Amino acid sequence: MKRVIMICEGPTEQAFAKTNLQIPLLHKNIILHPSLIKASRGGIVKWVKLKEQIEVTLKAEPDAYVTTFIDYYGMYAKYEFPGWAAAHNIADKNDRITALEQAMLNDITPDLQRRFIPYLQLHEFEGLLFNDIEVIYSQIPAPEIVGKEELEKTFADYANPEMINSGKDTAPSRRLKRIIRGYNKVVYGDILAEAIGLTRIRAKSPRFNSWLKTIEKL
Repeated sequence: MKRVIMICEGPTEQAFAKTNLQIPLLHKNIILHPSLIKASRGGIVKWVKLKEQIEVTLKAEPDAYVTTFIDYYGMYAKYEFPGWAAAHNIADKNDRITALEQAMLNDITPDLQRRFIPYLQLHEFEGLLFNDIEVIYSQIPAPEIVGKEELEKTFADYANPEMINSGKDTAPSRRLKRIIRGYNKVVYGDILAEAIGLTRIRAKSPRFNSWLKTIEKL
């Protein structure tokens, strides 16, 4: 059995990992331990703090792997992630995130790099929930869906939910807050993700799927 410690940006990602990833990965002989960024207990921090947690964990757990589950949305230059300026000269968002992930890996102490799997969610976790509009209609009471027009337009505009952009007002989580009255990130995220199912999430979200394949290959 392989052990993977997943450092999650916040409670939403941690809850998703516990509910939707632990059992499927256990069937692949992988024990998943979702944890939070210690310096914030929920929320992005400067790279130096995250790097410290990654390296301390890898040193303390010599037989375990460490991965991250962090949203690209909400990351700014002030967090001083490696390769930030160079990556933002890359127009294609997928290639930009890949460059940032590679820079994160390269900045880890060389003898620990083999057990570190950097992952940034493009653009944020909530994008994965825009997978099947019928699931949203079936799981959320009709009176609570106050942004039906925006919901349907989002599905029409984005075949790949990972590409829903990271604008201040157009990021996936911002859309859901307008679409669903009383939207709660952790509660609704858990409900919708479980109803969609991991298979369908992976089928429509290629970067997310590629990350899980990397973990499964361990």
